[in-house]
Amino acid sequence: MAANDPIRVLLVDDDPLVRSGLRMMLSGDGDITVVGEAADGADVRDAVAEHRPEVVLMDVRMPVMDGIAATEELRSGDGDGVGPQVLVLTTFDADATVARALRAGAAGYLLKHTEPARIVEAVRRAATGEPVLSPSVARALMDRVAGQDPTERSETPDRRARARARLALLTDREREVAEAVTAGLSNAEIADRLYMSMGTVKAHVSSALTKLDLTGRIQLALLTHDARSTD
Repeated sequence: MAANDPIRVLLVDDDPLVRSGLRMMLSGDGDITVVGEAADGADVRDAVAEHRPEVVLMDVRMPVMDGIAATEELRSGDGDGVGPQVLVLTTFDADATVARALRAGAAGYLLKHTEPARIVEAVRRAATGEPVLSPSVARALMDRVAGQDPTERSETPDRRARARARLALLTDREREVAEAVTAGLSNAEIADRLYMSMGTVKAHVSSALTKLDLTGRIQLALLTHDARSTD
C-alpha cells in the first residue's frame, strides 16, 4: 500500500444488514475503501486472495466457520508477514471467544455498538500494525487467558513453563521491550521509557516476533503475561 492509497478493508459477517451498515460507514471516510465482503469465515481465505485487503473486519459467530477459526486459518498461512490484519467483531466486551481470537492472531477486537469514529480509527491503527486494545482491556483479557479464569486455572503452571521457555530465546533488551508491550505502551512510549529510538523499538519487536513465531504485538503481550502469571 502506497502512502496515499486508501486502506483496503474486507467485511466478514453473516448478517447482510451489518455488512451494509459497515460499508456505508467506512466508505464515507476518504482513506478507507471496502474492497469486498464475505458472509462466512469459510469464504475468507478466497476473499482475501481475490481482494488483497490490508484489514479484515471479522464477525465472531457465523454458521459454517466462525471468526476465530477463520482468523487462525488466515494468520497461520501468513508466513511472509504481509497478510491482512484481522479485527474481530463481538457483541460482548468480556466474551471468552475474544480472548481465543487474540491467541489465534487477531490484531484486536471491536464491539458492534462501538461509535463509528472509533471503528474508523481502529481500522487505521490495525492497518499500521498497532493492536486495537486499550491497556485496561488488554490486561483484563490477558488475565483471563493466562489462567485467572477458573475454567483455565488448571492449565496455568504448564502454560507458564512453556511461555518462560520460549521467552528465554530473547535477548535481555527484547525482553524489556516485550514487557513494555505487555503494559500496553505504544512504540513512542517504549522508546521514551527505555531510552531507545523508535526504529530500535520496532526492530526489537520485529526480532522478538520472528524468534517466537508470533504474528503480532498482542500475542507477544499474552505470552509475556503467561510467563509471569501465578496460580
